[in-house]
Amino acid sequence: MIVTTAGTMFELVQALNDGAEQLRKRTANSISLDAGCELFIAFVTLFPHESDSFAGLKTELIKQGRKYAAEALSYREKIAQLALGFIKDDSILTHSYSRVVMKALLHAHKTKRISVYVTEARPRGLGLKTHAVLTAAGIPCTVVLDSAVAYVMDQVDFVLVGSEAVVESGGLINAVGSNQMAIIAKAAHKPFYALAESYKFHRLFPLSQYDLPTHTANILSFPSLPVQGTASSAEVAPTEAHNTSQAEKAIDFPVQRTMTPEQIAQNPDVDYTRPDLISLVFSDVGILTPEGVSQYLVGMFAG
Repeated sequence: MIVTTAGTMFELVQALNDGAEQLRKRTANSISLDAGCELFIAFVTLFPHESDSFAGLKTELIKQGRKYAAEALSYREKIAQLALGFIKDDSILTHSYSRVVMKALLHAHKTKRISVYVTEARPRGLGLKTHAVLTAAGIPCTVVLDSAVAYVMDQVDFVLVGSEAVVESGGLINAVGSNQMAIIAKAAHKPFYALAESYKFHRLFPLSQYDLPTHTANILSFPSLPVQGTASSAEVAPTEAHNTSQAEKAIDFPVQRTMTPEQIAQNPDVDYTRPDLISLVFSDVGILTPEGVSQYLVGMFAG
């Protein structure tokens, strides 16, 4: 732990921002981290105090911060308890691997007869981890291809996913594939539930996938084609015919079966799910509608 030498509130907030920036540089996907850091800095600046000195204020902040960190360890258990009331003897579809979802499913297994479909969640394949843990716990679990979500949707009672962040619009940022799962669930009239610890509530307001802080110009970009030189108008038709012939011949050649690391790197890690696709958000602060998340965030950062 680093003890700051800040002598004013301005210096303390600057030190916290610098520390948050150092953490971001060490994290590939910093969305959840950003949400937690933003919340802690808001807590520091809005914290009511009656300390006689700034040193006394810092001591009290450290005390309260440690208390909050200790309480945060129980959040997943609270969420699991809240979700239990919505889980019957159901078939559930989940996505990738989420610690809070695992807590809810394992908790439900104690009193319910549940079965779980989980997406493989390429490219990292974290759905296989979910499958292994649930199977070891005695929960019937089947791995589903990411491209088979629509196929399996009629077999499930609802969808249950975790979160990287729940944003101010009430929308969800989560492992890529969550958005298409929510769209299919909406079309099939199946509830789509998100589980999120309140420290993942984030004051972002994305309107599309391209507003996410993780989006870069490299994501889903097209590679540059080699320059073949400038052809005259008389040469255009034969060249096109030649290229078509080559493309047709390529069908008979052995083709690449898996994506290369370079191709994977051009794909997003997370996506954004609109609030109108989300049925409810289960959090340690209660069961909220997407609109309720917005109201909670406004009240929290207003002090």
